[in-house]
Amino acid sequence: MSHYFIDDHDLNHEYREIKFELNGFPFKFVSDNGVFSKDAVDYGSKILIETVLKYDLKKTVLDLGCGYGVISIVLNKFKDCKFIGVDINSRAINLANKNAKLNKLDIEYRISNGFENVSEKFDTILLNPPIRTGKENIYKMFDDSFKHLESNGTLWIVIRKQHGAQSAMNELSKLFECSIVNKEKGYWVIRAIKY
Repeated sequence: MSHYFIDDHDLNHEYREIKFELNGFPFKFVSDNGVFSKDAVDYGSKILIETVLKYDLKKTVLDLGCGYGVISIVLNKFKDCKFIGVDINSRAINLANKNAKLNKLDIEYRISNGFENVSEKFDTILLNPPIRTGKENIYKMFDDSFKHLESNGTLWIVIRKQHGAQSAMNELSKLFECSIVNKEKGYWVIRAIKY
């Protein structure tokens, strides 16, 4: 069985267009089989975007597990930062590159299993974690994010309460200074600052 968090080259293509609007700005995304939330912008990503928009973002931002680019593309429209997106799924990365062009933005996207192809440090990392990959993988993402953040850098996470938001918060608190900055429809947005 294929999942969005593996790189499956054998899946048939079934392209579709997704429309999304935020603060009066229209966005268009091309999606396909084999990527996360292929039919619509998922609610967790939407809440993460809306929450992060209320805060200042510093110069460099990593969209970790970027999928077809929704979080980085929407935020880049409103925030003047250098965005990079990474995902293990080459199909998602190809779509992210198309979607950046479609929305007239210049964002670098790379195929990378977590931080495998990432050497830089960032001021901000954004993560809508791939829950189905399991806690061990997600907690590794937290740990690796800490290593790839500048001092005073921030990791932003959106996670559903029923998918382990409290245990994620407990794990993050071992490394970061954490706070829940938004709760909506069972989703928590956690801000984790590296001091």
